[in-house]
Amino acid sequence: MLAAMPPTRAPSPDQGESLIRDRGDACPGALRLHLADDGRLARLRLPGGLLTGRQAEVLGVAAERLADGNLSVTSRGNIELRGLGDACGDALSRLLAEAGLLPSERHERVRNVVASPLAGTDGLGHADVQLWARDLDRLLCAEEWTTALSGRFLFALDDGRGDVAGPGGDVTLVAESGGTAVVRLGGHALRVAGADVPRAALAAAGAFLDAAREAGNGAWRVRELPPGQAVDLAGALARADVAATPADVPRPPVTAPPAPGVVGRAVVVHAPLGRVSAAQWRALLPLPADELRVTPWRGFVLPGFADGAAARARLAALADAGYVTAPDSPWLGVGACTGRPGCAKSLADVRADAVPGTGGLPVHWSGCERRCGHPHGDWVDVLATGDDRYEVTVRTGGSTVPVTGGTLTETVTTARNTMKTTATR
Repeated sequence: MLAAMPPTRAPSPDQGESLIRDRGDACPGALRLHLADDGRLARLRLPGGLLTGRQAEVLGVAAERLADGNLSVTSRGNIELRGLGDACGDALSRLLAEAGLLPSERHERVRNVVASPLAGTDGLGHADVQLWARDLDRLLCAEEWTTALSGRFLFALDDGRGDVAGPGGDVTLVAESGGTAVVRLGGHALRVAGADVPRAALAAAGAFLDAAREAGNGAWRVRELPPGQAVDLAGALARADVAATPADVPRPPVTAPPAPGVVGRAVVVHAPLGRVSAAQWRALLPLPADELRVTPWRGFVLPGFADGAAARARLAALADAGYVTAPDSPWLGVGACTGRPGCAKSLADVRADAVPGTGGLPVHWSGCERRCGHPHGDWVDVLATGDDRYEVTVRTGGSTVPVTGGTLTETVTTARNTMKTTATR
């Protein structure tokens, strides 16, 4: 019987990441495949999470013909294919290139851009940041120096509602009501014109690379720079001919991800545990506006329905296909890493062991201490320790609180509610 147990190790805020990178970035991509226990893995970057109908069809074909028949959604709104054969790399790259999903082979792993997925659909927010994402992607692919960025370096484009402006981004840009935006890099914040956002984001990435070279520690991300390391954001913006002024404003409060349901003329659904079959994937098609938005919360937004009735009909069909479509679903906010048998490091089949629960905040099931794909901010950490046992902790405000007692389901539910109480005090 699965049981919870108290923590036996002190968790690291960096989840084990070294302060000195002494090896190259091995992050998988669409062309650089990772060898896992269940075959090879491809990770396809989708700046802003955007896919056309044709591109979505191609990914479904790739999942069925080349992979294990499933598509996994990452915590950055990207798509993974697992179970790929040893000799399928060329066939996969041809499929992706023909669909316009590989605009540059040299840059495919650095196209890490998340954007508010409901931007421009519900009347909230201050800018259509999906347009920023497209322009930033074009700029990234046009510069040779950007290939020096790690496959983990992340741009976050927030339309002002606070959904992607949390601590996960390396370069974060937040739209403001006056047509401006705040660009953040580490502890620096400057205000730029909205029209300059893509160039400002690119310049900020350059400022990071300069600082990383000066630090000499091989940092892949901003948080890995040594304490006190200078980052010349203002200088980088000036060299890019982007006018900037000081922005002494707090970060916007981090809001909850969009709940499943109909939002205006868009439909929002979540993928159960972040994975869908090719048949479930096809249920997303056809796309009313020829646009699918993959979200950082392992879900999808389908914008552009003709009216509310059409949106509600599609939502019902997606519920029948097995998607999470209700805002009170006990599976909402429950995530898991790959676990056994796909990952050799995992101590458990976490996807089979994961249980639903009540509470409005996320819980993540991890097969090992790497905690791949865990949420940012406050969350419930369910960590496999071997022998069908798990330790459950609440991670909130930089601290960890162990939760014990009862069955594993009861412990996880208690943790979610404890976390909810803490977050609302």
